[in-house]
Amino acid sequence: MGVKEFLKKRSLRAPDDRRTKAAELTLRESLFPICLVTVLFFLWGFSYGLLDTLNKHFQNTLDITKSRSSGLQAAYFGAYPLASLGHANWILRHFGYRATFIWGLCLYGIGALIAFPCILAKSFAGFCMAIFVIGNGLGSLETAANPYITVCGPPRYAEIRINLSQAFNGIGTVVAPVLGSYVFFTFDDETALRNVQWVYLAIAIFVFVLAFAFFLSDIPEITDADMAFQASETHSNADNQSFWKQYRLFHAAFAQFCYTGGQVAIASYFINYVRDTQPLADDATASRFLAGAQGAFAAGRFFGVFLMRYVRPRWVFLAFLTLCVVFIAPSITQHGWTGMSMLYVTMFFESICFPTIVALGMRGLGRHTKRGSGWLVAGVMGGAVVPPLTGVAADAHNNTAFSMVVPLMFFVAAASYAIAVNFVPAYRDPADAFSTTELGLTGASHHEDEEKAGAAGVVVTDEKPAKKEVEA
Repeated sequence: MGVKEFLKKRSLRAPDDRRTKAAELTLRESLFPICLVTVLFFLWGFSYGLLDTLNKHFQNTLDITKSRSSGLQAAYFGAYPLASLGHANWILRHFGYRATFIWGLCLYGIGALIAFPCILAKSFAGFCMAIFVIGNGLGSLETAANPYITVCGPPRYAEIRINLSQAFNGIGTVVAPVLGSYVFFTFDDETALRNVQWVYLAIAIFVFVLAFAFFLSDIPEITDADMAFQASETHSNADNQSFWKQYRLFHAAFAQFCYTGGQVAIASYFINYVRDTQPLADDATASRFLAGAQGAFAAGRFFGVFLMRYVRPRWVFLAFLTLCVVFIAPSITQHGWTGMSMLYVTMFFESICFPTIVALGMRGLGRHTKRGSGWLVAGVMGGAVVPPLTGVAADAHNNTAFSMVVPLMFFVAAASYAIAVNFVPAYRDPADAFSTTELGLTGASHHEDEEKAGAAGVVVTDEKPAKKEVEA
């Protein structure tokens, strides 16, 4: 095979107006692409966990306040809407999922390389800029990976699939603080900063290798036509209206903003919380406590997946988010072991909220799925807004425990979506329509006029959806 033929076979552009068998993939057929994409969930879990540890590390080494250190979270999560509503969403809609994965991994690697000289120069502003580039990369990955896992395989198990994949995100958030406790906090400041450099260089090498692996891989592309077919087969009929009338989607994006902001604020100031309420704990010990809390978070995802096998995901979501509100409240006034235990339990119940909001919010979007995923991922911007507010509250009262009132309020706001998706028929019915469908359980139903696609090695039919309406 010549170079020209090889590159043609590896084309990253997938025609979006043609239906493939990806809409009806069985569990076995979807196993390889799901496993490959799940690696990405570990990557950004590791990056996110590392960020929470670096938050406290830079307070020490660069002598900055709690509120200023939250600039890391502001740069990281502030990049998400730029990716999910901008460049990544454009690539997803005009090329496909595989192209977006490669784009996101390349941005991630470039950001990690930029971090190297910024750390060497001890420039907090420069490192924030590197984190902004990394955030663009991870925002691109989330824009594609979350909807891909949700729609790749039988629709009935979408919530279970995305929560299981996101559980590996939780494992990444456990590994990072453990690494930080030994690499950042047990050395002098100069050595610790050098260690941070080598960590980011290793990340850059790994993600560039992974990007090349995605270029070589044959994973099915899922087109707008596929999603329109799913919406039609499940009779959810939610994509009949224009995109701007998908109010369920925008409510889910609002819930994502509030929930993610609360989650990130708790993790960002967990080490500060332990130091303030446990005087005998040093930074390394507090970082290990954070790893334990992230372990509870990861365990909660596996437990949530188990529950969703027997209980409707929307009910599990309502219960878990309600318990987040119940258990974070005592952490504001109960200090010591009691307060920290409340945060542990809160992070356990946070576990399934983010991926379940994504899955429920995308139910029935049909041809609007790719565009809608950008809005759901843009909700992650809450992680750029709520931590600085929490830091300001902590600095103003010189009390990190008191500042937990900020994520509490945002959890309450996010609960409005959990209530709506369980008790408002317009929200509940599309979610339940996908929970009972047999689509994908027995394989593709009809592909009589099959032909090999030039990209991604999928089989396509000549069936085309109705012409898309022009939207503002």
